[in-house]
Order: sequence, then structure tokens, then C-alpha cells
Amino acid sequence: MRIRAQENKGRVDVKILIRHDMESGLRKTENGNLVPAWYIHTLKVEAQGTEVFNAQFGPAVSRDPFVNFRYQGAKGDKLIVTWMDTQNDSRRDEVIVS
Repeated sequence: MRIRAQENKGRVDVKILIRHDMESGLRKTENGNLVPAWYIHTLKVEAQGTEVFNAQFGPAVSRDPFVNFRYQGAKGDKLIVTWMDTQNDSRRDEVIVS
């Protein structure tokens, strides 16, 4: 996961690029078999212990999703970004706002 968070005049611009195949469960292999669904269903971002962003994804989200949002914050805020997918895999990354 790549996270960039920059503060400008009290607003923090957060950009997140998540590496994930995001299979919908509708694609077929060359043999005609369905590729099982496997996608991120929950993305959460906390700043200084307070949730500032929460998203629920579905099977229509493309591979390697990109998320961009803003919140009121400050330089030095600690962001914690977590996601969970349909196979119960998860990831947690931290970044400090610059």
C-alpha cells in the first residue's frame, strides 16, 4: 500500500494506492471456470485515534484501487490505514502527515 498525506492550511489531502487483484467472481479462466471472488470489502483510516474515512467496496471496484480524500488535520498526525478482503486477509499501514 502506498500512502501520501500532506497538510495545507489545516486540511490534509490523503492519497492511497492499494495493490490488490480485486477479482469480482464473474471472470472466467481459459477453461471456462469462474475465478473466485476476492476483493477488499472494508477500508478504514484513523487519524490520531479518530476515524476520518470509512469505505465499503464491492466486486465492481477495479484492480489496485486508488482512494483520495481530505479531512481537517495537522502536520504530524499519525494515520493508520487498514483494509480487509473477502478471504479475511488484511493489511495495516501507518504514515505521518507531512
